[in-house]
Amino acid sequence: MADGVRVAPADKRRAILDAAIRVFARQGYHSTRVADIADEAGVAYGLVYHYFRSKEAVMTELFTERWSLLLDASDALYERDLRPREKLAGIARFIIDSYRHDPELMKVIIVEVTRAANSFGATHLPEIRRAYDVVSRIVADGQRDGVFRAEVDPDFVGMWFYGAIEQLLSGWVFGLIPATDEEFERAGAMVVETLCCGLERHDRA
Repeated sequence: MADGVRVAPADKRRAILDAAIRVFARQGYHSTRVADIADEAGVAYGLVYHYFRSKEAVMTELFTERWSLLLDASDALYERDLRPREKLAGIARFIIDSYRHDPELMKVIIVEVTRAANSFGATHLPEIRRAYDVVSRIVADGQRDGVFRAEVDPDFVGMWFYGAIEQLLSGWVFGLIPATDEEFERAGAMVVETLCCGLERHDRA
């Protein structure tokens, strides 16, 4: 309670998660202690454990929240009556916009989850694979409709697509490429254009 105003449990929980994003982004998951998260959130050390059983549980919540949004958006795009290229562009745009609007959280997910295949990321491979599978299905549909080349492996394309976008996000995270609105728009279009130029059949009108 602050100044006589009771803070709802949901707000305290959210404050802890938001504080964890800042601390993980600043000093890395493995260097962060639960006490660091509590200090950043301005709450007692024991309150973090009241809502989360461990530091890993905090990270799992952060990843699951964001990744679930990606999966829902990807599934919705897949179901729409769009060309394969437009579906891929929509997924790329969603991921890049996620970084544009919440760079600290996306930095944590990239560095501590999707690139940590031998540790934290290994426990989330099924969810990560689900995102790859949506892209694979889009490619397989394009092959069935004669838009994409039949000899290309859809599963390989799913991994290529996410690998390319992860490299772009890493470039922004580590300051290797400009993080401007113009660059965000150009980069997303470039990924899809490069991918589809290799996938699309050039014997079609």
